Amino acid sequence: MTTTQDPQTSRTTADSTSSPVVIIGGAGKTGGRVADRLEARGVPTRFASRSTSPAFDWEDATTWRGALEGARAAYLAYQPDLAAPGAAERIGEIAALASTLGVERLVLLSGRGEEGAIASERAAFAAHDGVTVCRVAWFAQNFTEGALAGAVPSGVFVLPAPGDVPEPFVDLDDVADVAVLALTEDGHGGVVHELTGPESVTLDEVALQLAEVSGRPVEYVQVTQDEFTQKAVDAGLDQPTAAFLAGLFSEIFDGRNVATTTGVRDALGREPRAFGEWAKDAAAQGVWSTET
Repeated sequence: MTTTQDPQTSRTTADSTSSPVVIIGGAGKTGGRVADRLEARGVPTRFASRSTSPAFDWEDATTWRGALEGARAAYLAYQPDLAAPGAAERIGEIAALASTLGVERLVLLSGRGEEGAIASERAAFAAHDGVTVCRVAWFAQNFTEGALAGAVPSGVFVLPAPGDVPEPFVDLDDVADVAVLALTEDGHGGVVHELTGPESVTLDEVALQLAEVSGRPVEYVQVTQDEFTQKAVDAGLDQPTAAFLAGLFSEIFDGRNVATTTGVRDALGREPRAFGEWAKDAAAQGVWSTET
């Protein structure tokens, strides 16, 4: 029998007495999936965020110890992005603290083609021997759970990027499977798992595929960085973060991330799920059927 506590604080299993895996960024798209998989294995998990007890705040290093103490491993998803100013310093500091506290394994969620993210990865590796990096392409689930979730309901999505540059979108379920492997099994310390889908599709092609599976018109529109920033601010994001993301998106959609990798297959022994397959399944599950 499994006993589940408040999902924003911790999850434990009644027959498990081992130390937990801490999920930092548990409210995000990956953290919950990682926690679900760990729970299914009988591994206790503990979320750490500003709203948990003990609280965790990336901007306040005094909160980090309480979140990590007693943990066997930790999953790190940094906000707003590892390419943000100051991220590498914070990642290095928390990795060093985790090492001091005896946290055996750290899995760091990272992004492809981001120089700032590479700096954060290096800082983590330098501070802790048990670090694994999951360096990922754009999530397919951005179109259901993320910033592009309004694409199908509204019939349009915008980015400061050309519509003809391909991206090998990755399924978050594949990412979570690799992360859990690294959190629970030996042999992943010092490893970078670069994770993509099996094929690259352009943003124009994404619009067509979403339209086909949903039965709704969907269009991709390229906008300037300033236009994207203003739209993000209008949607509730603070101006500095919106401007940072606009610049980042323009940078990583310059063609540098077109190539696919074998990272999912190498780690899991199976092929990753393609964007079109994911979109078809999402539509079949009715994720867009009640949107207005």
